[in-house]
Amino acid sequence: MIEPVEAGESGGFGRLSPSVPTLRIRRLTEAKPRSDGAWVLYWMTAHRRLGWNHALDHSIATARELGKPLLILEDLRLDYPWASSRHHRFVMDGMAEHSIALRDTPVGYHGFVEREPGDGRGLLRALASEACCVVTDDSPGFFTPKLLAAAGRLAHIQVEAVDSCGLLPLRAADRPFSAAYHFRRFLQKPLPSHLADQPSAEPLRHAGLVPCSGVPEFVAARWPAVDEVELASHALLASLPVNSAVGPIASRGGTGPAQDRLAAFLESGLDRYAADRNHPDLEAGSGLSPWLHYGHISPHEVWRAIMDREGWSPLRLSQDADGRREGWWGVDASAEAFLDQLITWRELGFVYCSHVPDYQSWGSLPAWARATLEEHAADPREYVYSSEQFETAVTHDELWNAAQRQLVRSGVIHNYLRMLWGKKILEWSPHPREALEVMIELNNRYAADGRDPNSYNGIFWCLGRFDRGWPERPVFGKVRSMTSSSTRRKVRLNRYLELWSE
Repeated sequence: MIEPVEAGESGGFGRLSPSVPTLRIRRLTEAKPRSDGAWVLYWMTAHRRLGWNHALDHSIATARELGKPLLILEDLRLDYPWASSRHHRFVMDGMAEHSIALRDTPVGYHGFVEREPGDGRGLLRALASEACCVVTDDSPGFFTPKLLAAAGRLAHIQVEAVDSCGLLPLRAADRPFSAAYHFRRFLQKPLPSHLADQPSAEPLRHAGLVPCSGVPEFVAARWPAVDEVELASHALLASLPVNSAVGPIASRGGTGPAQDRLAAFLESGLDRYAADRNHPDLEAGSGLSPWLHYGHISPHEVWRAIMDREGWSPLRLSQDADGRREGWWGVDASAEAFLDQLITWRELGFVYCSHVPDYQSWGSLPAWARATLEEHAADPREYVYSSEQFETAVTHDELWNAAQRQLVRSGVIHNYLRMLWGKKILEWSPHPREALEVMIELNNRYAADGRDPNSYNGIFWCLGRFDRGWPERPVFGKVRSMTSSSTRRKVRLNRYLELWSE
């Protein structure tokens, strides 16, 4: 029997166990673990963190059960869509952090960055050939399903994918949901039974693992590891054949910066969140979405920090699973509002993507939205812009241009303005299908949280997903519209417009 990793106690949570629920573990091959393997291999792809990670917990538990070392492979390829210095820098920051954190531990770490397309081909298979079994991250977003398919072709060895995407295991939902209300009403029934299944905050502290002696010489020669100095260097990033015109953002990647951001939000943003989050000038948002996207911080850790601050216990949960947005958790109104974004809306996107493989296509929109947009596709438009004009922010609308400049330069758009940004692209494009293409391209190229299921929530909401029909009007049909003039009346924008005016 595997002994539990030691974990702390806190408030009404009780003692947390690192054992991973079977509902979160998906077998990708039929093979059994090999007793003669050199190590348990954890291929870190989506949950790029060393704590609050069910996949890492499962890897540690498996290594202890087999009496084998643990080796972590974290690689960064060049052939992912929208590869750029922006996305690469953020991931490499996290890899540098891991290289330092694991140096004096029994855990082996092999961080690899491709220098030319295809350099990493064969690395996973080479390490898997020496392994007892392989554990990897389960996620429905971006190109992770392709990575899982590649891992599943390692038929000679046991490969398991572990879901650490959200508080609700993905497999606990048996269907996609058409609206946040429907998902919230479903979520409130099973979620309480999963809240105690938290991943370990510091799984390596008392792991008791057999020391890993490193990778074989032929692997080190063919696929050399990069250390934290090289990962942090400008020279390595500048040498890589990725889109360097989309440069790094000011924020650094990694769990440390993510935790700093979380602490700052708890200190100065959370209390104001319900009242101020829609006002760009007031900066009450958490700003955590880039780190959540890259897997540098877990929604479990964020949720736990909120609840610790609220002095929460499960006894404060409402007994009514009625889909209410406020009052169900039994915490302050601002905390309730933030948890609805972190859990309901974010996990709605993950569940949807896990059940709808073509979630990024026009055909995945609700039938009513496609029909009404097609019916109004030929409606006259006062303004029509090309994708290049959108990208360079040369529309007639000062507010829209400011939001686009913020996206290009900082990698984010204020959440409220992202909705307006998408609605206006729909209004000013020759056809709604072209509008979708422009939104996906600009968001995924520039947004630090682009390519994420939650990011696709925002894009497709602009075209009717997770929404209902509204009174019909030109261009939009029955899809909800937004205007810059109404936005200016509703939210505080003076400092924002000044900052992003040019």
